[in-house]
Amino acid sequence: MQRIKPLKTVWQLLKSSCAGAAQQVHSSPSTSRYYSHLPPQGCGSFGLLFDIDGVLVRGRTLIPAAKQCFRNLVDGDGKYKVPVVFVTNAGNCMRQTKAEHLSHLLEVEVSPDQVVLSHSPLRMFTQFHKMRVLVSGQGPIEEVAHNLGFQEVVTIDMLREAYSLLDVVDHSRRPKDNIPSTKGLPPIDAVILFGEPIRWETNLQLIVDVLQTNGNPDDAWSSMRYPHIPVLACNMDLLWMAEAKNPRFGHGMFLVCLESLYKKVTGYDLKYEALIGKPSVVTYNYAEMLISQQAERLGWNTPVKRLYAIGDNPMSDIYGANLYNHYLQASQRTKSQVQTRSGGGGGDPSPETVDTAPKMTSAELGGSSVAFGSSEDLPEGCSSILVCTGVYSRDQQELPSEQNIFHGHRDFRFDPSLTQPSSVVQDVKDAVELVFQQEGWPLE
Repeated sequence: MQRIKPLKTVWQLLKSSCAGAAQQVHSSPSTSRYYSHLPPQGCGSFGLLFDIDGVLVRGRTLIPAAKQCFRNLVDGDGKYKVPVVFVTNAGNCMRQTKAEHLSHLLEVEVSPDQVVLSHSPLRMFTQFHKMRVLVSGQGPIEEVAHNLGFQEVVTIDMLREAYSLLDVVDHSRRPKDNIPSTKGLPPIDAVILFGEPIRWETNLQLIVDVLQTNGNPDDAWSSMRYPHIPVLACNMDLLWMAEAKNPRFGHGMFLVCLESLYKKVTGYDLKYEALIGKPSVVTYNYAEMLISQQAERLGWNTPVKRLYAIGDNPMSDIYGANLYNHYLQASQRTKSQVQTRSGGGGGDPSPETVDTAPKMTSAELGGSSVAFGSSEDLPEGCSSILVCTGVYSRDQQELPSEQNIFHGHRDFRFDPSLTQPSSVVQDVKDAVELVFQQEGWPLE
């Protein structure tokens, strides 16, 4: 199997991947409608990261507190008072589509550069962009993959059409009379799991076929196909909240099924080249870059000092924000150590010298291909705020502890301290009011 070369540091990749979008936004005549506020005298600078499902909406229904919350975040001209980014594990659409949907629901203007979908950091995984990739999920995933930079994309439906004998769980899909000949496809180099598909049995079967045949599903399965071709997964949420009273299965549940089937068939663990989306650190790094760009457009001449992540799911939103906070603290310690060794000269440490927080795994950072550097302008910390309008409810659920069932991904540690929020409030309006109060900002 082809050896994957290490990526550049995340900070370098973030700067290069966001540069084009930033240039477009700076040159846009509508930019001035979004931003034109400086921090009040004596107040600190901060940014807000909003989850969407369970925080702003339940399914397609807007949570009432969300509209009032965003009325408080913009002035009379519709300009944002502080940098705002929406960080969601949804991934079945384009950023532009999600921005337009949020603009309609919240009645404030949301631009694509304010949206981080579960798959957004894949823009940085340039080493895979020239590979032939099989994509799984729903929505315009072929278009999404091309937009992220992938050049040769194969969908599950394209695979079914090429190998018509593979998908036979649904009897109505089986060939009725003559067995059609196999059309065949060039070998698949990697698998990208964007989100939960509609037909789980079809996707599970064909993905295992591809992994067991080294990307050639017309070949016979072989136990020698290990380690398998790279797998990159977006969105690890086991559960999410729609209009129903109880949580619904998310893409994390599909991953559990795929991992279990692969282990049962082969005796080996399914391995991920990358796990992105919340709660991985790479996703928060990407969101922080967008926050910093917005702060520049606001005219702030000092870096954003603190981030506040508002979410409803302890195992993705809260775990992720706290994990990122650990990473930020480790980066601050490393910067201090480097300055001490260099006599106060500062500068970014090399990737080899970065302390990425105690016992932080490669999966939690984003994957084995991610190499983390540091930056002078990283925030000092990230606080997590849990709302009670989604997965978590004070009346129905306790926060995870050592005795609770672990709903996080298989490759993440169960550290109960990471699931404990900095604050618990009723809804997103209360969350923003709390942040403004803590930061000493006036909230009209």
